[in-house]
Amino acid sequence: MAGYEYVSPEQLAGFDKYKYSALDTNPLSLYIMHPFWNTVVKVFPTWLAPNLITFSGFLLVVFNFLLMAYFDPDFYASAPGHKHVPDWVWIVVGILNFTAYTLDGVDGKQARRTNSSTPLGELFDHGLDSWSCVYFVVTVYSIFGRGSSGVSVFVLYLLLWVVLFSFILSHWEKYNTGILFLPWGYDISQVTISFVYIVTAIVGVEAWYEPFLFNFLYRDLFTAMIIGCALCVTLPMSLLNFFRSYKNNTLKHNSVYEAMVPFFSPCLLFVLSTAWILQSPSDILELHPRVFYFMVGTAFANITCQLIVCQMSSTRCPTFNWLLVPLFLVVLVVNLGVASYIESILLYTLTAAFTLAHIHYGVRVVSNLQQHWFPLILINSEMKVREIFKRNLLIIVAGRIWGYSLNIG
Repeated sequence: MAGYEYVSPEQLAGFDKYKYSALDTNPLSLYIMHPFWNTVVKVFPTWLAPNLITFSGFLLVVFNFLLMAYFDPDFYASAPGHKHVPDWVWIVVGILNFTAYTLDGVDGKQARRTNSSTPLGELFDHGLDSWSCVYFVVTVYSIFGRGSSGVSVFVLYLLLWVVLFSFILSHWEKYNTGILFLPWGYDISQVTISFVYIVTAIVGVEAWYEPFLFNFLYRDLFTAMIIGCALCVTLPMSLLNFFRSYKNNTLKHNSVYEAMVPFFSPCLLFVLSTAWILQSPSDILELHPRVFYFMVGTAFANITCQLIVCQMSSTRCPTFNWLLVPLFLVVLVVNLGVASYIESILLYTLTAAFTLAHIHYGVRVVSNLQQHWFPLILINSEMKVREIFKRNLLIIVAGRIWGYSLNIG
């Protein structure tokens, strides 16, 4: 498995022809965040690799997830009568969340600033973003948590899927249109979440118990914002962009089947994971909500990364992701009836397997692309060295001739 090639020769050839094409129309991003990022990027030294910036931002998101898992392992910390998360933790999480968001916005600018933009950098960035979805959603859940004042773990499971589908929708657009239309919801959500973390540290989680308007609670506002953003902003804009490409006859896939292939595996993942929850003899989501969310989010990230590789290399997206096979078998075993501790072992084992498989996939894809491009980089570097030598040689010869002519004169 160590040397397994996830990227086919056809995809490698497609990456060689790839050109970045994206469109950002979000006013918040255009008029506030981009000017801010343009200022921030000047602080970084030119030798700092853009991919290191990308990975650092991702690690901050993971750290927030782990920090909140320590202080709120079962999502009851914000409920009345329970020990709340310390105020300083909310401040740290808020600052780190905004820092991670900033690094995510700066990495591309650093790449263009240092003339080091590559398809691998874009793939690395978007691949980590796909895995970050579950970390963002699960971490922010601790603001409200479970209990009488919070949101049920099943409702959050559905909200997580709203976010996941909103994310993959952008890459489905690019798979069909060739253009990445950056979603408005991402920038709005990141700024809002960072602000809410800081506010929570100031006013305390008890402030979210009170009604926002009449009998409309803040938890209901939280739910309405996620669903409303997806249904009223993300989905309509994606369909509009798809329709425009259809009208302009620029769609990359003409048949409905080929256009919808990227949704097959995510939908099957949703069906299988939901079936597990509904048929679980030990109510697995109530027992281990954080682990279950992470398992679903990791499997989704692997599916999305394969889509990103295909849309960047202009190749066909695979209809089925092999990670769904062990998930199907586990769901089948659970439906036959197992003891509570056996089901928990199955969940933890499957989560560990998904995590290792996804990390292996990411490492091998990066390695495959580096091995493919490294000889080309050496050739280009050698050509540049030769060109510089020729130019310097011409300068030296010209200087010698000029000096010789002066001496003769």
